[in-house]
Amino acid sequence: MILHDVFSRIKFFFALLQNYSVFFIFNSCMFHHRLTISFTTIFIPLSIIGQLSSPARFKDLVFTDVDREKNIAYQTEIKDGIKKKYYLLDLYQPNGDSVTNRPLIIWMHGGGFKLGNKRSRGIPLWSKTFAQRGYVCAAINYRHSKKRPLKRFTDLAEGCYDAIEDLHHAVAFLKKNASQYRIDTSRIILAGNSAGGIIALQAVYSSFAEIAQLVHVPGADTASREHNPLHIVAVINYWGALFDLDWLKNSEVPIVSVHGNNDGIVPYDHKEDSPLYGSFAIHQQADSLSIHNRLKTYDGYAHELQKHFNPFWAGRKAKQHWREAGQFAADFLYEQLFSSE
Repeated sequence: MILHDVFSRIKFFFALLQNYSVFFIFNSCMFHHRLTISFTTIFIPLSIIGQLSSPARFKDLVFTDVDREKNIAYQTEIKDGIKKKYYLLDLYQPNGDSVTNRPLIIWMHGGGFKLGNKRSRGIPLWSKTFAQRGYVCAAINYRHSKKRPLKRFTDLAEGCYDAIEDLHHAVAFLKKNASQYRIDTSRIILAGNSAGGIIALQAVYSSFAEIAQLVHVPGADTASREHNPLHIVAVINYWGALFDLDWLKNSEVPIVSVHGNNDGIVPYDHKEDSPLYGSFAIHQQADSLSIHNRLKTYDGYAHELQKHFNPFWAGRKAKQHWREAGQFAADFLYEQLFSSE
């Protein structure tokens, strides 16, 4: 019986060896002038070791350095009275990358359609870290509203309409120069925080005609009714919102969202006195429509994932949250777009 027990233990040990890498840790100590030696055996799954030794492109930070080309003009035909700076972008690419056909993420900043630019808040951080994962990233400026988008919804919606027009110019420019920047034009992702997230969502799930009807802009009757005309493959929504939940029926593009549930600027869910439907409302409706989506909630946190929103300063904790939001989105995109490759 004892012999049988010994052989069972040996068989179990070798079964472990087939699935685990074994590390022996040498321990020694002096006790009553005698050296006592012991070995501690640690079993680590080979699957984990494989992940540690082989970082996955588009999911992990596989590149150390990133090249940034600043202030590229994506639109040269500018109407009178509009500043040229609104039509500039910064391009981020992984240094030393030999891949010739790479997915593109277009990052759009927040600021309530009144403030901000392509180097505001977390935009440079996300552009750099996603380039380190193997993406090409374009951080774009877009026109600011001359009205009161922070006070009136119609002004905000009109500002979004204008920003989507600018986004279309940026996409056209990047597609035209796809061979130079080594962009896979069949894999373009829209991303943004706050107003940038609002732009990304509306650009995919609404149409120019639907937004125009909200604000009665000139030419609303002839505006395009096409949904997702840019053929976007995914949306990264950082604390943004939709103007109408029914618009989620217009497309099936995957959405990954991050939002603080104490956000007093862009609602996390939906308030009766607000025309905005935040990330939680989007998540629930997307689930009901079987749209691939994921939501990360920061409990007790406000806008920009700060404990108390401050538009002029972001502390270390908020920046850590931004990094976590980046990894959360990267994991989702990898699962949706690249895991089968």
